[in-house]
Amino acid sequence: MRLLVVEDDPLLCDALQVGLRQAGFAVDGFSTARQALTALSTTEYELVVLDIGLPGMDGLTLLRRLRTDRQELPVIILTARDTVGDRVAGLDAGADDYLIKPFDMQELQARVRALLRRAHARSAPVIAFRDLVIDPAGHEVRKAGQQVDLSNREFAILMDLMEHRGVARSREQLEQSLYGWNEDIESNAVEVHVHHLRRKLGADLIHTLRGVGYVIRKA
Repeated sequence: MRLLVVEDDPLLCDALQVGLRQAGFAVDGFSTARQALTALSTTEYELVVLDIGLPGMDGLTLLRRLRTDRQELPVIILTARDTVGDRVAGLDAGADDYLIKPFDMQELQARVRALLRRAHARSAPVIAFRDLVIDPAGHEVRKAGQQVDLSNREFAILMDLMEHRGVARSREQLEQSLYGWNEDIESNAVEVHVHHLRRKLGADLIHTLRGVGYVIRKA
């Protein structure tokens, strides 16, 4: 899954990207609202981590624009403004969650996972499907009770397909869940990772729709 970070402090922006990548997400980071709007117009994101105090267009203005164009995209606000009025303004502008600086990276990771569960209409912290149990927080997969070791990118593709069960995902969409803007994309990476997932989790889990992409069927 791919996340967008909008934070004008370069050190914090880098730290956020590192911390969220360690949690298994592909992440793009930008320092202005204008850059973020450009990215949102060309890239499919699952969630936005948004600073309020941005130069030029501020974070609340960007948030209102997002709610006009992308009604269901989850947004977590990060800010040093900790008054009740500031929190109310952010939530009323359309934020789904609010985190006060300084914060703990593990808490941010947990809040991201919670919002993604809600976005995909899933309340349980683990995903159970057939004989698989997937723990997004622990990056663990069990098949028939036995732990299966997956690489970070294998896990990312599995999560993308699992959270979109019944919906075909193109190779380009799966690539977006693996790579940020500054990373080189290997030409056959998705095919290789899908092959490994089938070998480890069963040949009938991921179906190929020729000319369309890949899907995990609901039943």
